Amino acid sequence: MGKTLKIILGPTAVGKTDYSIELALKYGSPVISCDSRQIYKEMSIGTAVPSAAQLAAVQHYFIQTKSVCDYYTAGLYEAEALALVRRLFDEGHETLIMSGGSMFYIDAVCNSLDHIPTADLEIRRKLQIRLENEGMESLLEELHRRDPEAYATMDLSNRQRVFRAVEICLTTGKAYSSFKRKASADRGFTIEKIGLNRPREILYERINKRVIQMMDEGLEAEVRSLTAFRQQTALQTVGYKEIFDYFDGNCSLDEAVSLIQRNTRHYAKRQLTWWRRDPSIHWIEDFQA
Repeated sequence: MGKTLKIILGPTAVGKTDYSIELALKYGSPVISCDSRQIYKEMSIGTAVPSAAQLAAVQHYFIQTKSVCDYYTAGLYEAEALALVRRLFDEGHETLIMSGGSMFYIDAVCNSLDHIPTADLEIRRKLQIRLENEGMESLLEELHRRDPEAYATMDLSNRQRVFRAVEICLTTGKAYSSFKRKASADRGFTIEKIGLNRPREILYERINKRVIQMMDEGLEAEVRSLTAFRQQTALQTVGYKEIFDYFDGNCSLDEAVSLIQRNTRHYAKRQLTWWRRDPSIHWIEDFQA
């Protein structure tokens, strides 16, 4: 039957970790994480890193292996993940389990990354001035006008990604999303994508409860310990930005928690919007995890 990589994907808080461990135990596979935030060693609570018991159940890769100060991209992940997958197949594995919710990481593994043109430095400088003078809303409006597809699927709270998308639109005159490869790359092994989902009200309830659990486990203290690194790209993410806003006096702690819940729900919706375009995903809603 050949070698098969099963990718377990789905919105945040849907239950991918437990489901993937159960599947990994069935196939005698490790779990290869494709989560763009769990890869950072300084970020545990706010990224819902698997528990000690979960990590002990099967071997995990790409969990807390990088520093928030490291330069890391989906392209680097593609190279490292594919090298690992091929090594594990060479060692005798027939089926491997990959799990995560990072759309760009999964696309990189499945489809490879197209060459994104180098930005024009003068355009970048002018865009930075515009961001300082007009704020993020100006860039979001520009992205919506020039690339509705990217606007509908991108994590709009990721300032760097939005900036980069607008930068490419202005530099090339083309939509940023047009540089995304449409056809799957030939990897030399079979890729099966399994999407986990739950009814919206259940998923949103799980998200809200997870945020409360994160706060109970010490998310505020974790974010405070990272204050010196708050400008790093890794920390421009839901769960951290809102707490930094609380530290800055822009909102109360209760408001920050509510914002994390709301922004996480919005992110889950964007994840599903992104993946609904992929007919190769086999979706499962009736599962125990």
